Amino acid sequence: MAEAPKIELFVKASEDGESVGNCPFCQRLFMILWLKGINFTITTVDMKRTPVLLKDLAPGSQPPFLLYNDEVKTDTNKIEEFLEETLAPPQYPKLCCRYKESNGAGEDIFRKFSGYIKNPNPGLNDALEKKFLSTLVQLNMYLETPLPHELDQNPTATESSRCYLDGDTLTLADCNLLPKLNIVKVVCKKYRDFAIPKELRGLTRYLENAYKRDEFRYTCPNDDEILAAYSSVAKYLNKQLKR
Repeated sequence: MAEAPKIELFVKASEDGESVGNCPFCQRLFMILWLKGINFTITTVDMKRTPVLLKDLAPGSQPPFLLYNDEVKTDTNKIEEFLEETLAPPQYPKLCCRYKESNGAGEDIFRKFSGYIKNPNPGLNDALEKKFLSTLVQLNMYLETPLPHELDQNPTATESSRCYLDGDTLTLADCNLLPKLNIVKVVCKKYRDFAIPKELRGLTRYLENAYKRDEFRYTCPNDDEILAAYSSVAKYLNKQLKR
């Protein structure tokens, strides 16, 4: 058996400069490596100090970046592709989706969330919230719709019972979407007292299952880190008291 590669993932540091900070791209790669089941090292990078390490390894780059043996990789999408191709079966699990539709599920949520949470004008809030909510509804519809393999097993099924986007195992699509949904959940609760409606059963089931997984739960930054990152861009509605 070939010698295992030496892998080091560099991620954004928290406000204290030591623990993992708020960065959905960093968490995405953290989850992928964990799911691959390979030994790797996590190094936090305090961007406020612009460490010599960053200047030497990846000048002009921001975390995440990967050191694979002696090779530095700095583009998140390319790192994902590299890891999927290099850490492949039979030694490592395949993480790509079975269905291409799973890759695009929920892709508009973060953009609509940003418009919703950055608006301070109460007069615009309802319209922005409606647009944001519609993206959650679309994701919920995908999660509630049985996938082809579910219909093969049960042709009369009218609602999916799967755990994640593409089935009952976490995939690259989940590693991309779940860190963003965690940010959405934390920030919307703080600034709009908005929670994902329980009526969205597919989405609720999806998040409940995800938070049970160590690969997701233990790679999430602390809520305080997320709120600190959004403190300069998220807006309370005017005349709305801070809780």
